[in-house]
Parts: sequence; structure tokens; C-alpha cells
Amino acid sequence: MSPLPPDAVEFIGFAAPRLTSEIHPATGPVIDRDYLHRLARAHEAGGFDRILVAFYATAPDPLLLASEIAAVTERIGLMIAHRTGFTAPTVAARQFATLDQLTGGRIAIHAISGGDDRDQARDGDHLTKDERYARTREFLDIARLAWTAEAPFDYAGTFYQVVQGFSEVKPVREGGIPVFFGGASAAALDVAGRHADTYALWGETLDQVRDLIARVRSAAAPHGRTPRFSLSFRPILADTEGAAWARAEAILARTKAVRAAQGLGPAAPPQNEGARRLLAAAAGGSRLDRRLYTAIAAETGAAGNSTALVGTPDQVAEALLDYHDLGVRTFLIRGFDPLDDAVRYGRELLPAFRAELARRTATVKAA
Repeated sequence: MSPLPPDAVEFIGFAAPRLTSEIHPATGPVIDRDYLHRLARAHEAGGFDRILVAFYATAPDPLLLASEIAAVTERIGLMIAHRTGFTAPTVAARQFATLDQLTGGRIAIHAISGGDDRDQARDGDHLTKDERYARTREFLDIARLAWTAEAPFDYAGTFYQVVQGFSEVKPVREGGIPVFFGGASAAALDVAGRHADTYALWGETLDQVRDLIARVRSAAAPHGRTPRFSLSFRPILADTEGAAWARAEAILARTKAVRAAQGLGPAAPPQNEGARRLLAAAAGGSRLDRRLYTAIAAETGAAGNSTALVGTPDQVAEALLDYHDLGVRTFLIRGFDPLDDAVRYGRELLPAFRAELARRTATVKAA
């Protein structure tokens, strides 16, 4: 995929190797190839630009899942979550560049430092959060050198010391693999300013997003960088507004029932700043701004991307455009019924958003 123009809008979906969500307890084989294929193809057919393959300490490897998705699709890009620190950056850089070449330039990396000490420990990592972000900064320094250097290079850092590192395989894109990065702490913003091509936020209020975009731009300015911004939501759609809110409440009830059946009590306080920000928003009410729904985030302890936009496709498109007005150009959306929702997003939400954006752009030009 060629680099996006700064003002281009992209939609990113979400691929899991089996059916699972807050309302669908995982069952069956850990990797359901048929489901993964259908989910990937539904996103491509629906007009999504990329699909996220996530990372968890106990889950199947996302780089290998992405290669499977690439094999059964033709166009859609892959945004591959990679937890820095477990694979040497020179090795990871060659892996991503190799897959980028094999897929014709469809690869992006979502660099994850790790927001939960317990999940990090499952892979033997016991650094503090600030140390993890410092390690990510060095990781990305080295990866970018591997992707772009025309001669062997040395790198002397706290976590990595590379002597005459070099990669024969380079990404399709001259500037390297596009880097997505998130994190709202001071340590995270330092890395974002240096390396994020796209800075990823969770689905916060308009005021929170406005504030964080300004902070990231300030962190990036000294490095001469102007990152794009991504926002994550779980759209809940229905044919009428009333039906959409009824569906949202039903999803909340089902989430509570699933958690109770699994013996899950109140969620533990989150360790990462992004989840704390979502819970701070939820403390202000379950329905915020036009149609931001925070009750599911409150119930789950803001575990991952858990805030929703609720309404008809046209109404949710208008809510997304409110964030577009703040500078957001990438929207990462996934549903609580992952496959069915992806199909509906492609059929109704994405066209509604693009049509309204085109109408507004034409109006501005005419004026």
C-alpha cells in the first residue's frame, strides 16, 4: 500500500482467529481458519483499508496470522500488533520487511510496549512501564535504521547494542514500515513524538481527544514530525436510534452475564493510562457527547477498546465526523458481534461516513 496523503481517511477493522468478544465467550479451537478467512474477506469486501491483528501474551502469533490473512485477500492492509522487547529489533525489522515485500506493501506495525505488568510477566518481562517505553524507543530507532540504512550501522543504547547491523530486505515503502503507536503517559508521549506515524487513541470524549491530540503534536514538533491520529470505537448500529440504544443496553446486560458466568468480579484497576482515561470519561456518565456510550467500558474496567458509538449508520457517521473535525483521520472499529458487525459496517456505516464527508468537502469548496 502506498503512503496515505495526510488528509486521507482510512478505516481499520479487527481480525481474531476465532469468534470471541465480551458477549461471546471463546469456544472451540484457538485458531478457526474458516472463521478467520471469512472475517478477513468480509472486511476487504466492505471497503476497509486495513485490519488489525492483535497481540496478547497467550494468543496465537499475530505476524503468522497476518500472513494467513494476506494469503486469502488481495488488497486490504495488515496492521500487526508487535510487543517490543521479545524479538531483537533487527530480526523483527527483517520479518516485517519480508512480509511487506511478499504482500506488495500491505504491512504496518502497531508497536506495543505493554500496559499490564501481569501480561508482560507471562512472557518473562519484568521491566517497569517507563523502562518498557524507553526500550520501545530504542527498538523503533533500530528498526527504522534496518529499514532504511544503505550500509551497516552501529547502535549503542541501554537495552540494545547493535554492531554492524544491516538488512538486505527493505520494505516496499521507501520510508519504512508505517508505525502505529499509542500510550498517554509522559514516557509514552516521548516515544510517540519521535516515532508515531499514526498515534492511536481509544474512544474518548471530544474534549479528551482534543487535549491528547494537542499534546502529541507538541511532542512531535521538536522532531519535525506531524503524525496522523487514529481513534478506536465499537459502533452499535440499528435501523432506528431507539433500537440502537436498546441493543446497547442488551449488549451491556449480556456482558455482565458472561462475566458472572466466568466468575469475574469487579474489574481490577487498570495499570495503563489509556484505560484510566476511559474510566474517567465513564465516571461522567454512560452517555456522553452525541452518542458515546461508556457503560461497557465501566463494566469491564476499560479492558482494551470498549467504548461505543450508538445510533443509526447516519448518526454514527456524524459522530465520527465530529472527531474528524478534531484531526482524526483513521478509525479503528469493531463490533461485539465481530463478523456480522463488520459486514454491516461495510454495507452501511462506511458508505454513510464517506458520503457525508464528500458532501461537506464539496460544500466547503463551493463556498
